[in-house]
Amino acid sequence: MTATALLTSLLPLVADLSRELPEGERYRRLLGALRALLPCDAAALLRLEADCLVPLAVDGLSTDTLGRRFRISEHPRFEVLLANPQPTRFAADSGLPDPYDGLVEGLDEHLEVHDCMGCPLFVDERPWGLLTLDSLDPERFEPLDLSALQAFASLAAATVSAAERIERLALKAEDEHRRAEVYRQASGQQPRDMVGQSKAHKHLVEEIKLVGGSDLTVLITGETGVGKELVAQAIHAASKRAEQPLISLNCAALPDTLVESELFGHVRGAFTGATSDRRGKFELADGGTLFLDEVGELSLTVQAKLLRVLQSGQLQRLGSDKEHRVDVRLIAATNRDLAEEVRNGRYRADFYHRLSVYPLKVPALRDRGRDVLLLSGFFLEQNRSRMGLGSLRLTSDAQAALLAYDWPGNVRELEHLIGRSALKALGNSPVRPKILSLSARDLDLPQAPGNNPTPPTLGPAPTTPGVTGDLREAVDEFQRQAIGACLERHQHNWASAARELGLDRANLGRMAKRLGLK
Repeated sequence: MTATALLTSLLPLVADLSRELPEGERYRRLLGALRALLPCDAAALLRLEADCLVPLAVDGLSTDTLGRRFRISEHPRFEVLLANPQPTRFAADSGLPDPYDGLVEGLDEHLEVHDCMGCPLFVDERPWGLLTLDSLDPERFEPLDLSALQAFASLAAATVSAAERIERLALKAEDEHRRAEVYRQASGQQPRDMVGQSKAHKHLVEEIKLVGGSDLTVLITGETGVGKELVAQAIHAASKRAEQPLISLNCAALPDTLVESELFGHVRGAFTGATSDRRGKFELADGGTLFLDEVGELSLTVQAKLLRVLQSGQLQRLGSDKEHRVDVRLIAATNRDLAEEVRNGRYRADFYHRLSVYPLKVPALRDRGRDVLLLSGFFLEQNRSRMGLGSLRLTSDAQAALLAYDWPGNVRELEHLIGRSALKALGNSPVRPKILSLSARDLDLPQAPGNNPTPPTLGPAPTTPGVTGDLREAVDEFQRQAIGACLERHQHNWASAARELGLDRANLGRMAKRLGLK
């Protein structure tokens, strides 16, 4: 490669350093220039985050790659690239598995990467991430001078540094990492990334940043499975209380007789079974954040007691006259329309207005466009790691099926679908494959409306299978099937199922018990 060719490729990037470009566009231009300089089938820019590499931009790889999180310890090629400060080219017969096997865009065959090289990026003399190039031709990089990649990597590092100054990514990464560590220590849980690039998702992230820095009470709304708890965690992580605990309570998981004890605590002898003093969730969250999930399930009595605590900051444990003062930021979540509940007299107006100081609606998955592919990539990588596979990928018809589906169960449904489909596909393979591809048939999604070329024909009215005997038995069997199907749709969340069926939760429980479903 001549010096003129190298200079021609680098000049546009030098010009971009002085431009105010969106982060994604800046990185796309970087990879475009890299492929022009060093022709290849795929290129990627990955940022180092703790023990993982996170793709920020890809060119020539499938869209779902952006949703993946590559744990370095599970990908030895990445370990080698990070360990060598100079560019590294792997031998075509290298026995190290390539993390991009099966991910080259537009290829449904199980083609594996045969020529691979990469270079670490350093910002402020610290490892920042990787640039990788891959080719299906085992001799593609044979004539290349690795010094050209080194020169490009230096400019790429400058590009990254400029982007970080403009977007303040360096400060954000350090801050979020610190907060994530504190959260893990406080809650014992592993934080999950908020994956997405759609306009709706970006708007949600901006709102989280905006309200996170305040102490306002937030009411998170959205359909079942959209990730309301994940949003609550992100708000806490963005707040000045991030170093303090985030305490969660699912209000639908407890009967009214126990909700008060869980929230406010109790003293010994307050009720049967109270053998010792116990702090409630409010006291445990003192100085931090309390997240109340399914807050729409709280009874009017509990709402009144909660309202007093929110107004005064003081509470009493059950069975005690002593008051405790707490400093708690409240985040609540529900999939119910609480304004409608207020109008119907099933929810206190004053408590509702106290909760909804800052309402935050989480978009449904069907409104997030191609985010479904990024999220799929995230769940595919999780399952690939758990199942010990070299690669777990989607075929083009599987991607089309995911984009066409309506997702009534949202992100949770997608997560379960990917896990279930991967397990079934592996079980149906006669031999354990190195690359496991999930097709539309493996996903087994319902046909999207309008995609069926054969119009439905009218036929005889369907009959309920397996129903025999008198009318009462037929009605019981119908109720049994209807309740069972509804519970399955709501992942056995009885409160949500009761709302869909138009029943009181307690009545649904009694009916299910009579029908043998409990």
